[in-house]
Amino acid sequence: MAATAPSKPEGPTGDFTGDIEVSNKLPSKGDLDRAADMPVVDGSGKVHLFKSLHSSPDSPMRVLIIFIRHFFCGNCQEYLKTLSSLFTPGFLLELEPSTQIVIIGHGQPDLIPFYLKETNCPFPIYADPTKKLYHLLGMTRTLNMGSKAPDYMHDSVVVNAVKSIFQEFRAGRNMLKGGDIYQVGGEFLFEDGKVAWCHRMRNTRDHAEVSELKTVLGLDGKRPPMRNNSKTWVSGLGRALSNKRQSWSGSSSGSRKKSTAEPEKAIEDKKMGSEKTANEGYAKSTQIDQSRHEG
Repeated sequence: MAATAPSKPEGPTGDFTGDIEVSNKLPSKGDLDRAADMPVVDGSGKVHLFKSLHSSPDSPMRVLIIFIRHFFCGNCQEYLKTLSSLFTPGFLLELEPSTQIVIIGHGQPDLIPFYLKETNCPFPIYADPTKKLYHLLGMTRTLNMGSKAPDYMHDSVVVNAVKSIFQEFRAGRNMLKGGDIYQVGGEFLFEDGKVAWCHRMRNTRDHAEVSELKTVLGLDGKRPPMRNNSKTWVSGLGRALSNKRQSWSGSSSGSRKKSTAEPEKAIEDKKMGSEKTANEGYAKSTQIDQSRHEG
């Protein structure tokens, strides 16, 4: 019996140079309607409808859904670590309009707890192992790295590759469940159940830059708009600590001036030839030293 030829991968693929041509055109209403009832799975194995991530009664007004590559992709992990350092869930919820970031990968949901531990990602993570959402929303497949490293990456390609390999070994029996290495993702900003902005990756490092996300979210070069102009307790704590440090600094400065004044006087008296005053100064400085040791 003749061997069956492997099926051709779905979607466009590329080599390791250049970018894949993709469109950042917003998904059609028909595609969004079909995507709404697509299932995604959380780390505990619970199934959710895609629309519940961005249009449920409990959802914030804006939800930025980030589709990543496979769960062992070091580039995507760098991206999430950078975003986590800039946008905490609490900070995003205080924006006007309230905002949330949600992550979707296409590996098996069994790997989500492992992924959370490896990345310390504070955002909710789901899995679409069928990749149907990826295909329906127009995301492509490639192994292109692109010609330029993005600003969000702090480690080299080699370092990230080595990290990925070690993570796969640490994952044990789940090492083959990370997902399709060709499938790339993108970012979709939902407002009131509709996509207001999107970006599809053209290579394996082509997540939307942080500067672009800041512009999209209205945070570029401006003070983040907070609901009700509320001030967080963190700023108050910072001011209190600053005042305390100034108090400590003034106190210690005064102590240093006082402690050095008397030895200097003793030296001055010695120079003047007053043996009695010199002895008194020496005794006084000795007392100071003893008090320091006792303190």
